[in-house]
Amino acid sequence: MTADAGAASNPAPLNSGEPTGLGGCGNSVTLVEGGTFCLSNRLGDVEPGHPHGLFFRDARVISRWELLVDGKPAESLSVLSPEAFAARFVLRRPPQAGQADSSLLLVRERLIADGMHEILTLENMGREATAVTLELHVDADFVDLFAVKEGRVAHSRAEVTVAEGELLLHDRTDRMRGLTVSATVEPAVLPGTLLWRVVVLPGERWQTEIVAQPTLGNQRVQAPLAPGEHHGLSAPSRKMAAWRHTATKITSADPVLTQVLRRSESDLGALQIHDESGEGRPFVAAGAPWFMTLFGRDSLLTAWMALPLEVDLALGTLQQLAESQGQRIDPLTEEEPGRIMHEMRRGPASGHVLGGSTYYGTADATPLFIMLLAECHRWGADSEVIRELLPAADAAVRWITDYGDRDGDGFVEYRRATDRGLINQGWKDSFDGINDAAGHLAEAPIALCEVQGYAYAALLSRAELAEAFDDQRAATRLRERAAELRGKFAEQFWLPQQGWYAVALDGGKRQVDALTSNVAHCLWTGIASDEHAAEMVRRLSGPEMDTGFGLRTLASSMGAYNPMSYHCGSVWPHDTAIAVAGLLRYRQVPGAVELATRLAGGLLDAAASFGGRLPELFCGFPRDQFAVPVPYPTSCSPQAWASAAPLLLVRSFLGLDPAAPSRTLTVRPQLPPQWGTVTLSDLRLGSATVDLEAAGDQVTTVRLPDDWQILR
Repeated sequence: MTADAGAASNPAPLNSGEPTGLGGCGNSVTLVEGGTFCLSNRLGDVEPGHPHGLFFRDARVISRWELLVDGKPAESLSVLSPEAFAARFVLRRPPQAGQADSSLLLVRERLIADGMHEILTLENMGREATAVTLELHVDADFVDLFAVKEGRVAHSRAEVTVAEGELLLHDRTDRMRGLTVSATVEPAVLPGTLLWRVVVLPGERWQTEIVAQPTLGNQRVQAPLAPGEHHGLSAPSRKMAAWRHTATKITSADPVLTQVLRRSESDLGALQIHDESGEGRPFVAAGAPWFMTLFGRDSLLTAWMALPLEVDLALGTLQQLAESQGQRIDPLTEEEPGRIMHEMRRGPASGHVLGGSTYYGTADATPLFIMLLAECHRWGADSEVIRELLPAADAAVRWITDYGDRDGDGFVEYRRATDRGLINQGWKDSFDGINDAAGHLAEAPIALCEVQGYAYAALLSRAELAEAFDDQRAATRLRERAAELRGKFAEQFWLPQQGWYAVALDGGKRQVDALTSNVAHCLWTGIASDEHAAEMVRRLSGPEMDTGFGLRTLASSMGAYNPMSYHCGSVWPHDTAIAVAGLLRYRQVPGAVELATRLAGGLLDAAASFGGRLPELFCGFPRDQFAVPVPYPTSCSPQAWASAAPLLLVRSFLGLDPAAPSRTLTVRPQLPPQWGTVTLSDLRLGSATVDLEAAGDQVTTVRLPDDWQILR
């Protein structure tokens, strides 16, 4: 994601930083479904003055949703969240004066979709009837997501009216946006408050259902659930069931891995958004709470990692990104012909995002687009859809040559076009994310090592597609360009005295010499030579990089190292998973498999500490200092590429490499012993359905069509 503090003096609604003023997201509960999400405390309350709320189409449509029981907040007992879009807040009424315990149980069952549905249930565990007063205080400020994220929200309240037993809220500056709140057991409705006074008999229950529906253009959005309808019949539940029906079933004898994979499947299903073109193409949002939109880099890498579950998610992501591919030169949005965008927004301030709702300031999304297109072809995506996307791939190749390579030296560099853009435009896009061994910031234009790897892989990917579609001359030309880039990269990025690649070349073509996790991406893409890979395995294996819970973004021996920073010493699960995939690509190198196994084990141990869900990032303290991973306070969770990271681990250790057009499946397992038997059922590769089991370095069972061949 992004963390550019450099533009703080000119705040713009870009995804330009870790959230400010959150006060510890670790105590918050995030629910997400498609592009809608809700952030609350563990009581289920949305508190005014906090970055909580219900967010719909990048605007906060609920800024207060506080439930009081007899004039006081309830007490939290537990929060249960079986799916990313639903939660049960288990509460009790605070003990009354002179009493040690409470006999009144309160459960809030919440479901998120294009709005919010909540069932309030009171249960009297006592021996006499109890009188209860419930107050639900509601407000909305309808401010843009970015204003909330960056802590720039001025005190603002909705225009509130009461009509026919419903609470109606409207944006004071734009009445096209609003919210309607209604309940099944009619409350007393006052401006900003729903009030119930009830008596609950001993052993009995009382219940009401509350629906909060956003309105756009004075039209109510479809409610997530009709009154009285079971949660399992809701649109999010049906969508999740359909996703699970088509997704590959992946299990392991290791209960931790199985739990993590189950959570990955659930979170990726909830983070899916379907386009509004009428075709319903799926793509994945980057992550909750602040990145619930289509991203270039994040969505592409997530779709790549999720291929073992389903190919359609990757194909839909490619189609969406192709439609918004750059067509012209615009310094305000950093659009350039052929460039794949960085992010898209739909909130109230979206028209002011540097002149448009789409921002293109990223150096890596464009080559990643080409890489994913070829990978979809290998995994059996419809060849006609692939053919339709080839012009977009060609435009992306031209961007790499004509615009990405800004000085004609053969490398892709970035430099923001105006002072409003992102300073750094690789995945470590915080303002201080790229620095040398002494801790000095690199000066633009900057050529990142991993971006050169992506460009190399993109050229080979386009060559492979050219061969598949009978254009051998283009394939030969592209392979020659890739070989030339690989040679130049080895000459100019390798640091022989240190034993790793420079993280970047700066504006003066000087090597930025910090030891970072970026170099592991060079293993993943294959741009690294075997000789260099062997040396890097040794460097990455040391305690300076390996925390015991994953790979640090920056070695602890570097000048800018800070285990509590966003990009300079923290651990990002997707980054570690890519490192594991890279190490297993070079499995012939001594120590590569051992390091990959250690990193994966540490990452899964971290996942277990986080309840089976890997967060966006966590602090990079060594495991011998703290026995459990230390959370990063503003980390997104669920976050798309963190959710998909375990799938990349499984694929990499299986050595799973399909080639659907030639009907071959390569499986070369090197599974960690604790995983036991790993099973993939109903893996769909084009028209073929495959089942396989593997343990250790052996494939124990394979079921595939007769006209397919397995390679080991």
